[in-house]
Amino acid sequence: MVVETDTVMLRVSEVMINELKLEDVTPETFDPDVDLVDEVGIDSMDLATVALVLQDEYAIRIDEDDYPKLTTVRLIADYIRDKQAA
Repeated sequence: MVVETDTVMLRVSEVMINELKLEDVTPETFDPDVDLVDEVGIDSMDLATVALVLQDEYAIRIDEDDYPKLTTVRLIADYIRDKQAA
């Protein structure tokens, strides 16, 4: 299960980097615990865009009410894993 979570975290990082056009960072070097709002500076529109990509890719529904809880790559990966298990 740890490997799956790491794979999901890497993919979430990759989506973040691609969608937000972040430079000088790779999925492997993206800190999964960095606060995406306070430290990376993403806003609700950025998060909505990332959520749409992840919903399509993982065939899950990410509720808008849950967006405020999804503040790190690790939390997003855990959320995806929980949704897939449900």
